[in-house]
Amino acid sequence: MNFDLLTTDGNARAGRLETGHGVFETPAFLPVGTQGSVKAIEQRELEGIGAGIILGNTYHLYLRPGTEVIRAAGGLHRFIGWDRAILTDSGGYQVFSLKELRTIEEDGVTFRSHLDGSTHVFTPESVVGIQRELGSDIMMVLDECAPFPCEREYALRSNDLTVRWAERCKSELDRSKPLYGYPQALFGIVQGSIYPEIRGQSARSLLALDFDGYAIGGLAVGEPVSEMYRMIEITEPFLPSKKPRYLMGVGTPANLLEAIGRGMDMFDCVLPTRNGRNANLFTRSGALNMRNAKYKTDLTPPDSECQCYTCSHFSRAYLRHLFHVREIVGLQLATIHNLSFYLWLMREARVAIVEKRYDDWKCSILQRLAQDETTISMS
Repeated sequence: MNFDLLTTDGNARAGRLETGHGVFETPAFLPVGTQGSVKAIEQRELEGIGAGIILGNTYHLYLRPGTEVIRAAGGLHRFIGWDRAILTDSGGYQVFSLKELRTIEEDGVTFRSHLDGSTHVFTPESVVGIQRELGSDIMMVLDECAPFPCEREYALRSNDLTVRWAERCKSELDRSKPLYGYPQALFGIVQGSIYPEIRGQSARSLLALDFDGYAIGGLAVGEPVSEMYRMIEITEPFLPSKKPRYLMGVGTPANLLEAIGRGMDMFDCVLPTRNGRNANLFTRSGALNMRNAKYKTDLTPPDSECQCYTCSHFSRAYLRHLFHVREIVGLQLATIHNLSFYLWLMREARVAIVEKRYDDWKCSILQRLAQDETTISMS
């Protein structure tokens, strides 16, 4: 993996990240393909809207279909028919969400499958091994995502464990080799809940391990958005400028633009696909609920400024009709549009950074989105 930081505008950054499966530009949004598929959209459609990288989930792919199937296929890229970049998370967040089904210890985490109750163990070494078998271009270390709220002492112990696990992940990376003939990068994850000194300690410890990139984790888990932005601002100065920065699990269009302005490069979130499947569209003039009766005879495009397949061919009335009669194609068309909107937002942000007008551009976009932005939930 090679990352080139091409230009900056304040803290906002425009870069270029080269992987074994092609190049993508940053700022970048990663559509979430948890189980080897981005919900309600085909791979050829993802290519058509310009997605250069997608995210897969180690926990879910380990359980189904299993690494033996994926390895027999020649890796995840071949298994799912995707020849562009893939990032796999470690499964740490999924384990975090299975509070009643897991036990965290020094060696790793023991958990029961949410599918059949069977018992499994993730260690830092096994998580790297699973991601070797998946063959993702970017792998993530095993971490513990502390809940919000949590006491300072819990956040400190949790982060200390995350750092020790990161050391073991790095050692396993150095000991092992890629299986499919192309390099794999490994990112460390800064944790620490909403405690500035723990975030700083986490970042310093991970920098000493010299990862290929750095993520900020443990945010967008229930804390106020102002705290999320504060933690990004506190962590950003510790992160090396010449390596990519990934803000995990975030977020709304406003979240992304604010995070770009605070120095972040990469983002993922289920919001555009989940909202699309629930008839909620992001547009340049705010959010639309396509089930609303007022669109029954509205023959204008969902977003008159959008050039995606959905907006170029279909009306609001037609999309409302599809959701009203529960036609599956409605989910597909809404998802195509929402992901197109997110990817457009990243491209426009990049142009604004290159032209040294990011703050003004961001403010103008946020004003257009403000009316409906607060009605959109990340849950």
